[in-house]
Amino acid sequence: MTALATSAILSLRVLILTGLLMAPIGAVAYTKAAGLGIGKTGAGLVLFVTLQRQAMS
Repeated sequence: MTALATSAILSLRVLILTGLLMAPIGAVAYTKAAGLGIGKTGAGLVLFVTLQRQAMS
């Protein structure tokens, strides 16, 4: 019984760690595939570049 509980706890830890590491990669991949990013054309591009320059200074 103790071995089963230890194995279950270890498996749960591995699952949580894997989820924490893979979630950001999955979110980026979904955003790229679905096209949910910021549209960088026209005024959107100007705003994006302006904000990036302000963030760097």
